[in-house]
Order: sequence, then structure tokens, then C-alpha cells
Amino acid sequence: MEQRRHSVVIPERPETLKPVTLQAHSLSYQSWGNSGQVVLCMHGLTRLGHDFDYLATSLAGKYRVICPDMPGRGDSQWLNNPADYNYATYVADTLYLLDSLNIKQVHWVGTSMGGIIAMMVAGLRPALLKSLVLNDVGCLIPAASLERILSYAGMQMQFVNRAQAEAHLRVICKPFGIKEEAHWQHFFHTTIRQNVDGTCRLHYDPNIITPLKSAEIKDVNLWPFWEALKAVPIMLLRGAESDLLLKETALQMQATHPNLTLHEIPGAGHAPALMSRDEIALVTDWLEKQA
Repeated sequence: MEQRRHSVVIPERPETLKPVTLQAHSLSYQSWGNSGQVVLCMHGLTRLGHDFDYLATSLAGKYRVICPDMPGRGDSQWLNNPADYNYATYVADTLYLLDSLNIKQVHWVGTSMGGIIAMMVAGLRPALLKSLVLNDVGCLIPAASLERILSYAGMQMQFVNRAQAEAHLRVICKPFGIKEEAHWQHFFHTTIRQNVDGTCRLHYDPNIITPLKSAEIKDVNLWPFWEALKAVPIMLLRGAESDLLLKETALQMQATHPNLTLHEIPGAGHAPALMSRDEIALVTDWLEKQA
């Protein structure tokens, strides 16, 4: 199934973000398939829409799949003001994108930050989410996991060559649980960009973490968003070794939701890459039941 690259221009002051003023910027997204129910795949903090290429390929025969790059990631525009890299921006951009495509309802697959955006959107537009796959993110984010992520995110962005960049990614992204070399090579291809002088960089603006670095690092309580999701069927995926979605949090979410399916992914931490056949089958089989 053909993969297509598009972009939409977010205006300076979109209706979804009033009264905040934000620079106009372009938002890039990939689409797969032409018809059927829509699956929206939303990536994590330092990641991009290409993370879902394998999953989208599997879904495209039955669904229309949309995979955006949030601002400052992938092919989307970098923002002039680092303070604008925040959830208000990401929520507003997502809603503007869906409105521009006249999409009224989606099956949402969200990894880490992408899941948090979904939780926030649910409170604003309860009818938008037909179902939700939360990939290793829940209602409580421990401070220790944030400290670990901030210890590498945005720090080393420039590399002498591609080999150095690949070695760096194999270490910091080991918790993704990527096992096949072909998957690593796809990951490198989408994540690493070569500069004109032959050096390499990662495919995101290092300033995306500036707001997080300037804030106090403490546990993040997302339980207030949980009530709005009680009417949405949810599959909660947890990396068995995750330090961000603790097992007790996952079990509490399962106990307090009327329609939640919990799966642990062996050999992965935060967050499962959703590249392997087994991981993709978990998502596709569950979505089939929600359609």
C-alpha cells in the first residue's frame, strides 16, 4: 500500500488554541490507504510518524491511516519559541489537522506522548475517539522515568558520522525492544539526518525538551483525564520492563475502566516499538474487534 507525504499549514491563531497566539507553521503527516475508518497514530516525545510505518502498512488494507509529525519532529516545522513545544500546541495541531481532513472520529494509537495527547483530546471532544491504544503510557508518570528520558533527549544531537549516531541510538533506544536488524536499519534511516559537512544529527529540534528542562521534575498525575475515557474501549500496552508505565498503575487503570484490555510486551521497556509481527498483531486484532 502506497505511503504518501502531506503537510497542512497551522494558522497563527487556530480556533482550537484560542486565546493563545502561536506562529503559523507547517505540520507534516503521512497517510496510508484511501478509505475505511481512520486510525491516527501519534508518536512519542522525540520520535516521529515513521515509527508506525510497519503498523500502518498492516492496517492500510482496511483503514485510512494518518501518522503526523508533531512540531519540531521529522518533516514538520521547527518553532521559533521553544516554550510553544507544549501539549496545548500538540492538541490544537492535531485537532486542526483532523478538522482540515474532515475526520470526525478515529481509532487512536498513541505511544507515550502520543497517548497523553489522546487523553487530553478526549476531554475536549468526547466523540472523537472510537477506540484508543495506549502504548506504554498511563495515568501516572514517575519522576524517575522523566529524569532518565531528559538525561539523553536533546543532549547529544550531533555526531561525527552515521556509525556514531547508530551506536548512540542502539544504546538509548534499547528499551524499545527492537530485535530484528531490518527494523533497526529502518529506525536509523528515519531518525538520522546527514549534514552538508558529512556529520549527522537526529531528526528533531533539540529545543522540544526546553519546557520540560525548565520545569520541576516530579511525578505527573494524569488521573483527572481518566474519567473522560471511561466510554472509550482501550487497549493498554505495557513494556514488561517499563519504568514509565509501572505495573501497579496499569493494573489500577484496568480495575477502574469498564472496557480495558491489558497486554505486557516481553523484552521491552519504554516504549515498545510496534514493529514486530507479534506487537502489530496485538494492535490489528484488537482494532478489528472495535471496528
